[in-house]
Amino acid sequence: MIILFDLDGTIIDSTDAILETFHHSFTVHNYPKQKDEDIKALIGYPLDIMYEELGVSKEEVWDYVITYKEYYREISTLKTELLKNAAEAVKIASEFATLGVVTTKTGAYSKVLMEHFGLMDYFEVLIGREDVENPKPHAEPIFKALEKFDTLNREIWMIGDTKLDLISAKNANVNSIGVLSGYDNLNTLKKFTNVIFNDVLEATIYLSNRKKQHTSFSS
Repeated sequence: MIILFDLDGTIIDSTDAILETFHHSFTVHNYPKQKDEDIKALIGYPLDIMYEELGVSKEEVWDYVITYKEYYREISTLKTELLKNAAEAVKIASEFATLGVVTTKTGAYSKVLMEHFGLMDYFEVLIGREDVENPKPHAEPIFKALEKFDTLNREIWMIGDTKLDLISAKNANVNSIGVLSGYDNLNTLKKFTNVIFNDVLEATIYLSNRKKQHTSFSS
């Protein structure tokens, strides 16, 4: 079995870091203050799309992204937490599956965070925004991750907290699980998957039991 995990809202909570960094970038560029809820509603999308949705012009958006990345690098480990049960989930999953991360965050910063929390060694691959031309909900990030694995006769699952993760999984023709620990609610997730749990630990236990059942059937 192969399990691909989203990061924000699935394994980590970096909401405070993201909000603070957005507000910092708006201050630097003398842009009107934006509401936290409007920013949070866009988490999961690439930064350039988030800024455009918040009203920044296409001509200026990459200046904001550069400012964002410079500041985020400074505060990310201080302002980010592991979600409850996430570390346990990753460790359990590594016992019966091969693991990867597929995120829209910058991969370099994501690896720093995973190393900070002592989890990076559990993952065979981490695909970030800079690794693909087309981020989630496109299938490319998942396909890019799967290039690192032998996928023959193996179940493949994507676990994420937003519709972007689930649509990406559908586009890549892999299985998906929605978790309620992040940014999209139950009604939204139900539109894109019929497997939904409260958090990543519940999702992992479900997949562990599924693997055991398949093993017993085939033996």
